[in-house]
Amino acid sequence: MLKFFQRLSQLLSSYTSLFIIFVAIITLFFPELFLWVKGYTQTIILGIIMLTMGLTLSTADFKILASRPLDILLGTIAQFTIMPLMAYAPTVLFGLSPDIAIGIILVGCCPGGVSSNIMSFLCKGDVAFSIGMTTVSTLLAPFVTPLLVLLLAGQSVDVDTYGMFLNILIVTIIPVAIGFSLNIAFQNNRLFQELRSAMPGLSVVCLACIVGGVIAAVHDSLISHGLSLFFLTFAVVFCHNSFGYLLGYIMGSIFHFSIPKRRTISIEVGMQNAGLATNLAATFFMTTNPLSIVPCAVSCAWHSISGTLLAGLFAKQKFTTK
Repeated sequence: MLKFFQRLSQLLSSYTSLFIIFVAIITLFFPELFLWVKGYTQTIILGIIMLTMGLTLSTADFKILASRPLDILLGTIAQFTIMPLMAYAPTVLFGLSPDIAIGIILVGCCPGGVSSNIMSFLCKGDVAFSIGMTTVSTLLAPFVTPLLVLLLAGQSVDVDTYGMFLNILIVTIIPVAIGFSLNIAFQNNRLFQELRSAMPGLSVVCLACIVGGVIAAVHDSLISHGLSLFFLTFAVVFCHNSFGYLLGYIMGSIFHFSIPKRRTISIEVGMQNAGLATNLAATFFMTTNPLSIVPCAVSCAWHSISGTLLAGLFAKQKFTTK
């Protein structure tokens, strides 16, 4: 049975984008399937995703952070400047509605996505660098994300920075710490290691549930607003994500990073933890700005798709420098 779940996990990890698209399409026609993914249930699901991230961390990863402080610092600065600014820019240039503006700003201010580590591996990037960036941005998120949201969206809506701090702490730092502690405590336990190998698949299923839950929650609004809302939101998400990839790669070039590092920083900057953004939108803005959750849901699906496509494109390009 365990072997079956391990194979299933590998399959889901390999076809993450297709699985999430499938769930999204099914939910559009049968929203009742995921109406249960809301409130505390959604928070728990996101916590499970972060727990699986914690299970991938070891003391060696933190040694990497200590041995490569400048690389990690530059990557983290890129993460928390490029994406927030690229999220804020269209809200000013195109006068987006408060709902769409808040949603894309939330995505831009969140830390790097967990699946970016997988994408970095697939594109022959610097996986250790990827894990380091994701770890640091996640650890900083409870402090940095609420402050950035307040700075960029505080003039339009009320931002509960303390509430967001506690929420991010609960759904990110605590699960990651638990996963890391379990990994250290049972690192020599064969059964634990086998169970851990099935966790990526669980993470994909949980992410799909969050996407399904968000689409179910805004289903009626999407239908009533027609395709115009979806295409506008997708255009904003597409540009935000694409500029993140491009500017991340350019920053790596400016600082003369190796090709693998440039690929990694591109993916790390462009791919956000949109699941966390979804949770924040549902918890703090659903009442006053119900459609703010739509850009988060679209980002959940699109970042996985675009990350997979970009990783495949990078992997096909040969390079000689190391």
